[in-house]
Amino acid sequence: MSGACGASHRLETEGSFCLVLHSHLPWLPHHGAWPVGEEWLYQAWAHSYLPMVDLLEQLAAEGHRDVLTLGVTPVLAAQLDDPYALRACHEWLGNWLLRAQFAATHWREPLLSDLAAHEFRAATNALATFESRWRNGFSPILRSLVDTGVIELLGGPLTHPFQPLLRRPVRSFALRAGLADTALRLGRAPAGIWAPECGYAPGMEHDYAAAGVERFLVDGPALHGDTHAGRPVGSSDVVCFGRDLEVTYRVWSPKAGYPGDPAYRDFHTFDHPSGLKPSRVTGKHVPPHEKRPYDPALAATAVAKHADDFVSTVVARLRSLRAQHGRPGLVVAAYDTELFGHWWHEGPAWLSAVLRTLPSAGVRVTTLRGALAAGHVGPAVELPASSWGSGKDWRVWDGEQVSDLVTAGAALQDELLAVAPVPWRDPVRDQLVREALLTLSSDWAFMVTKDSAADYARRRAKVHGDRFAELAALIRAGHPSRFPRAEALRAEDGLFGRLDARGLLS
Repeated sequence: MSGACGASHRLETEGSFCLVLHSHLPWLPHHGAWPVGEEWLYQAWAHSYLPMVDLLEQLAAEGHRDVLTLGVTPVLAAQLDDPYALRACHEWLGNWLLRAQFAATHWREPLLSDLAAHEFRAATNALATFESRWRNGFSPILRSLVDTGVIELLGGPLTHPFQPLLRRPVRSFALRAGLADTALRLGRAPAGIWAPECGYAPGMEHDYAAAGVERFLVDGPALHGDTHAGRPVGSSDVVCFGRDLEVTYRVWSPKAGYPGDPAYRDFHTFDHPSGLKPSRVTGKHVPPHEKRPYDPALAATAVAKHADDFVSTVVARLRSLRAQHGRPGLVVAAYDTELFGHWWHEGPAWLSAVLRTLPSAGVRVTTLRGALAAGHVGPAVELPASSWGSGKDWRVWDGEQVSDLVTAGAALQDELLAVAPVPWRDPVRDQLVREALLTLSSDWAFMVTKDSAADYARRRAKVHGDRFAELAALIRAGHPSRFPRAEALRAEDGLFGRLDARGLLS
C-alpha cells in the first residue's frame, strides 16, 4: 500500500496533504538540568518522541506508507543516541513513575485521582518501551521507519545554525558534515533538509545542490503565499516547498491555535510537590490557582472537534487551490515535533485522528518526496531573504537584541577559518570546530530575542565561545596543554564523534 490512505478505498479527488515535522533541541547534556537544560530533553523524549514513534509504528503495522515527512536535526539525533543521555533519560522516566505514585497517594479529588492513575500508566508504558526499544538509541528505530518508507527523513546542518549568517565555508562544512552524520547513523544521507529556522539567503540553493540536497522548506510568505506546489529555485534543480500558513496556523500560530482550548491540559501550571500538571487550560486569563482539574473526557471531545475542523480546513483549501489553478493542489503543514505531546499534551491523539481521517475525506496523505512524484511542481521562483521567524525576515537572529551575539559569531568564524584548516588530522582542531558550531546554534539568539530562558541562552553562547577562544589561543601558541584541554572538553561535549576539522579545507 502507498500513502497513509492505503487503508482507504475511496478515490482520492481533493489533492495532496504533506505533514512536515521538525524535531530539534539544542545540545543539552551536561549543561544544567532545571528549569532549562536536560529536563527539556527528557520531557520532549517522553512526551513527544516516544508517542510519535508509537503512532508511526501503529500506522506502519496497518500498512500505511509515506505517512509524513520527519525532520531530525543532527544535534538532536546525537542526543538521542548518546550513552549518557540514554542513561539519564532512563532515570528520568523512573522518576516520573515515582512522582506519579506520589500523586496517586496525595491527589484526593476524583478527577485528579484518575489523572494520577493515568500518569502512572503512561510512565509505566514509557519506561517499558524505552527499556525494550530505545536502549540502543534512536537511530535503529528511525532507520526502520525510513527504510520501510513509512516516513521521509529530512536532515540539516550539524548544530542548527542560522545559515544566512554563516561564512560560506562554515555554512558548507556544517551542512555537508550534518548530512554525513545522518548517513553514518541511518545508512544514507537524506535528500531533503529542514533549513534551520527556514532561513534562506539568495544563492543558497547552489550550495544545497553541491551538497546533494534536492529539496528544502521555506515559510509561506517567501513564496507570497503561493504554496500549492514545490518550486525549483532560480536556475537550480533544487525544489523548495512553502508552509501553507492558512492551514498551518489553524493548529498553532503566534496568536492562537487548538492547544489553547479550555479543555486541554495546561502546560504552564504545575503541582510542585509532584512536578505533574493537574489542570486544564480553563480560560486564557484564569490564574493558576483558579484553573479546573484536567478532565480527559472533555479533552477527548476537543480532540475530535479539532481534528474534524482541521480536515475540513484542508479540504476547503484544496478545493480553493483546484479552482484557482485548474488541477489538484498541495497543502504543506509544518510544525515543531515537540508541539505534539510536550507542549500540547493531546497533540499525538490529534495527529492520529487527522492522519486517519484525511483519506476518507478524499485527501492523499503523502510526503514531500511523494508530492514531487505526484507532479506537484510549479515554475521556478526567485526567493527573497527569509525565515519563519517574526516578520518572516532575519530579525530574530540578527536584530538589535542579539547584535552582540551576531558580532561575536562573525569574529568567531573568522578566527575559525584562520586557525582550524590544516591538512592533517588534529583532535584539538576537531574540538575547536565543535565549540564553534555549538556557539553558532540558532537557538541562543531565538531564546534571547523571544525572552525565553534568555539568561540560559546567553550563558551557553558564552561558555562555548570562551572555550573556542581558549582552544584557539592554545593552538596559535603551540602550547602542549592544548591536547589535555581539548580532551577534557570533548568528555563534556563530544557529539559527532567523527567530526573532522579538515572538512573546512573543502
